[in-house]
Amino acid sequence: MTWEPERLDDQHHLTEGDPGGMLVAVAASAAQVRIAYRAAVEAGVDRLTSRVRPRAVVVVGMGGSAIAGDVLAAVCGNGAPMPIVTLRSHQLPGWVGATDLVIAVSCSGRTEETQSAAMEAVRRGCSLIAIGSADSPLEAIARQASAVYVPVQATGQARANLWLLTIPLIVSAASLGLVKADEELYERVAGTLEDIAHRCRPSSESFVNPGKTLAMELAESVPMIWGSSSVTAVAGYRLACQLNTNAKYPAIFGELPEAGHNQVAAFDGPMAARDIFADAAGRTLRLVMLRDVEEDPRVSRRRETTVRLANDRGVPVTELSAEGTHPLERIASLIGLCDYATTYLALGYGVDPTPVPAITELKARISQ
Repeated sequence: MTWEPERLDDQHHLTEGDPGGMLVAVAASAAQVRIAYRAAVEAGVDRLTSRVRPRAVVVVGMGGSAIAGDVLAAVCGNGAPMPIVTLRSHQLPGWVGATDLVIAVSCSGRTEETQSAAMEAVRRGCSLIAIGSADSPLEAIARQASAVYVPVQATGQARANLWLLTIPLIVSAASLGLVKADEELYERVAGTLEDIAHRCRPSSESFVNPGKTLAMELAESVPMIWGSSSVTAVAGYRLACQLNTNAKYPAIFGELPEAGHNQVAAFDGPMAARDIFADAAGRTLRLVMLRDVEEDPRVSRRRETTVRLANDRGVPVTELSAEGTHPLERIASLIGLCDYATTYLALGYGVDPTPVPAITELKARISQ
């Protein structure tokens, strides 16, 4: 597979190379926000206000579904009056009990690990909310436990339905008073995603298309992606995962200030070295820094110093800034752009962004 940037402005290739419709799915993000909000309200997640506030919120999910829990924790922020934990496992931690709220998220409603954790939550007497496809095993677990179930009509891969799975969590958190969010906020988020979809549309040429531009910067590099706040850290992790699954491309994720205590050492390593006399450029390190308006001043200083350090060593740097006033708006502004960029990166390499054959084969081998 070779990187051919001219593919990004070849409309025929963008259509033929994306038979699963990942670009179409990314463009539907705004619609997902609106649909998911209505689904959450109709499912009655506001019933949570009649209950005692839980000791902790535990979101269980895998892969693209689990990211919804990370977004929830980032949006609620450090000021949340209780722990908000995302669990990617079959089992609940020993401390989870009857005073806790478990939210099980599975796009298909059939994820083995999520079903197992949801059933364990019921046995322990936890409050339960579940989100997933209608008429699925997960819905059966929720209905049997008289729990709230939010059915979503997802199509394609779970990672392409992030907002369908995430918005019900935010609505639930708002009903518990963990975050300020109303219908106006969800409409602003949808507007942000619509604006990104317009600017990153396939017919927009590379030199004015931020999604294609980011894809070209990432191509032929080893991206080291750092977030500088809880919001940008989740967006950075999402970018790394989307690079893996959409473009089948490696990526390294880190978060400041921790990354400055280990990953920064790679600036002096073999992947950062550049041979200007080589016939062909090798894949070298690229720092992708995601910045936020709500950074700890100490982290901001470390971020600025790190960027200068990378520049001094000839390590190329890409900086992306979150936009918006509410944390949910800011995380959407980054995720929307990065979802387009990873899809364009795949298409620039001639890779179909939708299927994940290695994951499918792994699941098949495990089930044998």
